[in-house]
Amino acid sequence: MDSRLRSKFNADFTVEKYAAFLRCVNESEKWPADFRLSETPIFLTSEFRDEIVRAANEIVAQTRTPAFARHADDAIPRGLEVPNQPSHPNFLVVDFGVCAEGKSLVPRLIELQAFPSLFGFQLLLLGCLRNAYPVIPKNWTSSFGGIRNDDYIEILRTTVMADSASENVILLEIEPEKQKTRIDFACTESLLGIRSVSVTEIVKRGRQLFYCRDGREVQVERIYNRVIFDELLRRPDLDMPFRFQDELDVVWVGHPNWYFRISKHSLPFLKTEHTSAAYFADEFPSNEPLSDYVLKPLYSFAGLGVDMEPTGEKLGALSKPHEWILQKKVKYADFVPTPDGQKSKAEIRMMFLWPDGGEPVLVNNLVRMSQGKMMGVDFNRDKTWVGSSIALHERA
Repeated sequence: MDSRLRSKFNADFTVEKYAAFLRCVNESEKWPADFRLSETPIFLTSEFRDEIVRAANEIVAQTRTPAFARHADDAIPRGLEVPNQPSHPNFLVVDFGVCAEGKSLVPRLIELQAFPSLFGFQLLLLGCLRNAYPVIPKNWTSSFGGIRNDDYIEILRTTVMADSASENVILLEIEPEKQKTRIDFACTESLLGIRSVSVTEIVKRGRQLFYCRDGREVQVERIYNRVIFDELLRRPDLDMPFRFQDELDVVWVGHPNWYFRISKHSLPFLKTEHTSAAYFADEFPSNEPLSDYVLKPLYSFAGLGVDMEPTGEKLGALSKPHEWILQKKVKYADFVPTPDGQKSKAEIRMMFLWPDGGEPVLVNNLVRMSQGKMMGVDFNRDKTWVGSSIALHERA
């Protein structure tokens, strides 16, 4: 990481500046951030930036091969297939841990998803960081390939809306006003003019869907899908007027099938210098020490069900072992020095947009910082310099 800028930032940091940063984030949109925001971004050297960009592009390239398509064919649980799957996903996010190997920091693949991330919120986050911390140089950015803010918004607009008017595109969620990521929904509405709509607020007539906008019933042409399937399956109480499996005259932006096809299910297939060994639980080699691996359910979100200490007894108790993977543990680096003498670790999410008929474009990143055993909130209670952030690098 860039030690010079890190030293300048830490020396300039005050709790008052952090408070101003939080006010900017929480008062700019109709909803605040319902998750912890780290006090700091991380600062990448050009060498690390180039390596993690190359690592992300190599992994995305592997998901585009015929061999990967065959591997992904059995990823969708029976009964959850959604009609009209497009030839490629609209979103790809690739999560890397910043790991220590000798005296070097290297990116190591943790997970990947063909599901939207906080594409709207990260733009707000960057602007608020710049406003609160003038020490951040103006030529440092979170985007890649020379993309500026206007370019970023246009790629996002093209991906989500294509040729549809904003009123005919909705962001679909389960009770969006109750979701922890609701600030991103608000940012998306500010950027693109599309509303967030709950799955229970849809009206279905034949193959068409409608929603109420400003007292008018409006037809839905495109669904920016933010519904996570495992959450949907846990909510049998929802009175939904349609099923995802229905034949509908809508375009899914972030088609639900890709949520499964590119996911933890992909990890045993992917092999590059930046990946770690991964196996389905029922295919785990007997000569591998279980203590070197972490056990993960295929289709959970936000770290639910992850077991850092798997045993033979735990594997034997799995009712559907092919719906679990064992992934070799990596050593996260404690590399972000904090004012109180501690050090934080981080994951970097590389965020791709893939417009209909276009190519995947690496546009931005998201960072999660931790001082605990894992990245989740439960492992970082009462800690500072942890939470959601962004990685900055000098514009090439």
